[in-house]
Amino acid sequence: MSTGRFPALSALSREPDGGKNMKKKLVLLIVGLASLAMLVVAGPKLEFTWKNSNYSGGTFKKILVLALNGKAANRAEFEDELVAALTRPGEQARPSYEYMPRPDLTPINKDDLRDLLDERKFDAIVVARITQKDEKTTYIPGQVYTPFPYYGTFYGYYGALAPVIYSPGYVESTKEARVEVNFYSTAKPEGELVWTGTTNKFESGSPMKAIKELVKVVTKEMEKENLIAPESK
Repeated sequence: MSTGRFPALSALSREPDGGKNMKKKLVLLIVGLASLAMLVVAGPKLEFTWKNSNYSGGTFKKILVLALNGKAANRAEFEDELVAALTRPGEQARPSYEYMPRPDLTPINKDDLRDLLDERKFDAIVVARITQKDEKTTYIPGQVYTPFPYYGTFYGYYGALAPVIYSPGYVESTKEARVEVNFYSTAKPEGELVWTGTTNKFESGSPMKAIKELVKVVTKEMEKENLIAPESK
């Protein structure tokens, strides 16, 4: 291959160790990118699930979805997303805020909740809560970037090494959460736990994205455990 038009490449090709140095740099770059990919926090997945072996019923027909904690707006978004995912022909789900809207940090009275479940004939209630919420701060150190050194001529060498570009370090904050979801049958007076699942600690910096992913994971498991009918395709 002719390198006459590219004196830098020509100089590199004449340098005995030029090819080896380039390979080493490429390997280091690939390793660095791979390490960076491993640092990315995974999306929500179920780390633990349990199904009540004593429960022998089938799917439920009317389900109340209740998000216990978090901001009111995020609770409503979660309830809406899960309601949409749980609703099937002949199986209805409703969000709790439709009957009992709550500002931030406001609990629902237990007796009022009991009355709602009885009066509206809900045969199940799905309750979700954030069990762990962290904000992880990581310092990202600055890096020095140097172009490949070309030793063929002094000016080629100087022109390649003189401009060293420095990117200053910075602090990056990542919000993470762990969520527990419980599925209760209301057939018994006090309610009976039918299924429970706990997620891994996942990135929650983008609430809507995290909610959609969480709902997808939870709904898939509920279908698998025959709590809701499989989605028709």
